[in-house]
Amino acid sequence: MKDIKLGNFEELVLLLVGVLYDQAYSVKIVQEYENQTGKKINVSAIHTVLYRLEEKGFLESRLSESTSERGGKRKRLFYLTPFATKALDELASLREKLRHQMPQQVFKTA
Repeated sequence: MKDIKLGNFEELVLLLVGVLYDQAYSVKIVQEYENQTGKKINVSAIHTVLYRLEEKGFLESRLSESTSERGGKRKRLFYLTPFATKALDELASLREKLRHQMPQQVFKTA
């Protein structure tokens, strides 16, 4: 887990890419983020994180085929790398392990 350097927002974007699977492009990720969280987000914020995650090796991308509905423009689709799925599994496992170590009193006072 030493090699995994992810912020909370980066982790959330990775999870959204996984949820969307082969439909994970920036506009769709923004829509899914807003649906899942109930919060608004700017598409440029998503672009920044997507490219940063690609540089870190968590994502890879490729261009889709052009479509007439987009005026011939192609979408850049993002996919999780094996490194990303391993990182998400390790982070989820660590969070679950720590949460189960918390005494029940913590949940009664919250």
